[in-house]
Amino acid sequence: MISRNFKNVLVVSVGFLSLFTAYGGLQSLQSSLNAEQGMGVASLSVIYASIIISSMFLPPIMIKNLGCKWTIVAGMACYVTYSFGNLYPGWYTLIPTSVILGLGGSPLWSAKCTYLTISGNVQAAREGKRGADVINMYFGIFFFIFQSSAVWGNLMSSLIFGQDSNIADIPEEQLLTCGAADCGLVINSNSSTTRPPLKLVQTLVGCYIGVGLLAMLIVAVFLDNIDKEQASEFRGNQEPFCNTFLATFRLLKDWRLVTLIPLTMYSGFEQSFLSGEYTKNYVTCALGIHFVGYVMMCFGAANSLCSFLFGRLAQFTGRAALFFLAALTNFACIMALLFWRPHPDEGAVFFVFPALWGMADAIWQTQTNSLYGILFPREKEAAFANYRMWESLGFVIAFAYSTFLCLEYKLYILLAVLLLTVITYPIVEYHEHKNPTPPVREGANLSRMESIQTDESKIICQTQM
Repeated sequence: MISRNFKNVLVVSVGFLSLFTAYGGLQSLQSSLNAEQGMGVASLSVIYASIIISSMFLPPIMIKNLGCKWTIVAGMACYVTYSFGNLYPGWYTLIPTSVILGLGGSPLWSAKCTYLTISGNVQAAREGKRGADVINMYFGIFFFIFQSSAVWGNLMSSLIFGQDSNIADIPEEQLLTCGAADCGLVINSNSSTTRPPLKLVQTLVGCYIGVGLLAMLIVAVFLDNIDKEQASEFRGNQEPFCNTFLATFRLLKDWRLVTLIPLTMYSGFEQSFLSGEYTKNYVTCALGIHFVGYVMMCFGAANSLCSFLFGRLAQFTGRAALFFLAALTNFACIMALLFWRPHPDEGAVFFVFPALWGMADAIWQTQTNSLYGILFPREKEAAFANYRMWESLGFVIAFAYSTFLCLEYKLYILLAVLLLTVITYPIVEYHEHKNPTPPVREGANLSRMESIQTDESKIICQTQM
């Protein structure tokens, strides 16, 4: 029999897997599928700008009033609306649904991170282990399952778009403009890079809507409401609204959080580059839009497997060694992309870059989430809201300059942020090594928190495994 906390981690992971099978597939295609007037990239910019706004106040309010479970369900509903907007894409459908998704995005991710951190601390207390080790393992398991969504979402898009009968070879004159060889702002139009037939697009989006609704159902039915009593207590205390509203900003007084901003923003920069620039200027330009899904499947598979691996390895190697490996991998990829001139004859190379990028991203995601949970155990909601806010700012900046900066300059910007991250992150790691942050169970609220979190009779449980 597996533990109840482990079962809940699996339920959260499968729910996110289903939800991001839809959203991840759509995000990978936006720069190519809705390329007219930069509409697709603009919608992604609006999404992450809205996430920044929602990160400022929504996560603590929603999590403390609704609890983690129902905040996750509500956030998932916001993501599904974006899929509906892509049924008939236009400025009047994509932008409003992008705003809705963004407003629900930060509470969704903050609630997920808070839920996994609480579960990890509770399980560690029961087994007599270090909270950091269990939290690392839980985040590794989550990202192992979650990141495989890129495989399934992109497999769906490639199989459906592969039915297009109008696919043609890429002309040699267009291949000369692919990669960083040319500015990369405009890809010449031909039948292999233009939008697939409307019927195929609507078929794909309909499938995405279905798996998004399935995600909401999985979480609503099978996830335990482990912080129900804490949410009820918060509502009963009538804490001043301004205290909760400003919780995200109050945490910025902590110098450790401020020092981690470059690391957090880099996560947004590197993800947006792969989904926005690599797919458009390398894959779509040289192979065609129907190959985007296959290439991103490689990213998702590598990301998923490495998330599980590094979540386990972290307790033996430590975070710093893994972060160094991720930085070195991204540095090598960026330098190679500056000089590589993509050509269809080099088919295998198109898959090498996303595989390496997926390995590095697995470290950025698992270890940064875990780091926030370990450094700020008593301000989890506000800490993960800050994480989502600064990561989203990285997305917004990258998508904002996507339509007017040349690809070469985008790679230089990515490299600069990476180098800044390598300088600032070790400062926090060194301080944490010398002055470890005590876990929640050693804090002032030990008796009340443990009685709430460990008393099985107070957990609302729909299922047991």
